[in-house]
Amino acid sequence: MPKRPEAVAERIYQQLKQEIFDFILLPGDRFSENEIAERMSASRTPVRQALYALQQEGYVDVQPRSGWQIRAVDFDHLEALYDLRIVLELEAVKRLCLRNDSVSMLPLQALKQFWLDEPPLKEGINVAPHDEAFHMTLVSAAGNSEMARVHREITEKIRIVRRLDFTRQPRVSATYAEHGQILLAVWDRNLEEAQTRLHDHIAASQKEVRQITLHMLHQARQLKLS
Repeated sequence: MPKRPEAVAERIYQQLKQEIFDFILLPGDRFSENEIAERMSASRTPVRQALYALQQEGYVDVQPRSGWQIRAVDFDHLEALYDLRIVLELEAVKRLCLRNDSVSMLPLQALKQFWLDEPPLKEGINVAPHDEAFHMTLVSAAGNSEMARVHREITEKIRIVRRLDFTRQPRVSATYAEHGQILLAVWDRNLEEAQTRLHDHIAASQKEVRQITLHMLHQARQLKLS
């Protein structure tokens, strides 16, 4: 039975997105729908659907009469998203620390178990999804669904660079330590410490991923030229 067009489009979307994440497709690279269709063994219709989805997320642009192009990494836009992320997470931590009920702390118990009680994941296992879950749980536990929705959208938009924070073991170890410190401060309702540690943690990650992204883009371009 042939696959539904939606399933084919999803497969192409996921593959192209991963190639962008892995710097196989580099900013500025141009290609046509026909080239992707041939490479993916698919018709142009699901290819176009996948590309339109990537365009809406800001990964590609369509160029009149010249096909598609991978969008450049916009560091100014990423900086703005990180700034908004900090505002949302600091406000979420404030709300958690100022609450007197124990119900709001229930979602944090699983985080506490993962980041403080259990041994760290073995080297080579992807920590990025657990990091995303940590920060999204903090925001959702604050109880404002709109804050949580906006935060989820930001998380998706910065994922292309944020995941690089976990390609080096020292940063993985630092993340475990910093998450633990943030959780304990929130658990003790120590607002000043919780916000300070959270702010410093995100700022360190932001600086690291910018440096790694620039380095990996340079390496990928050099490899293509060789």
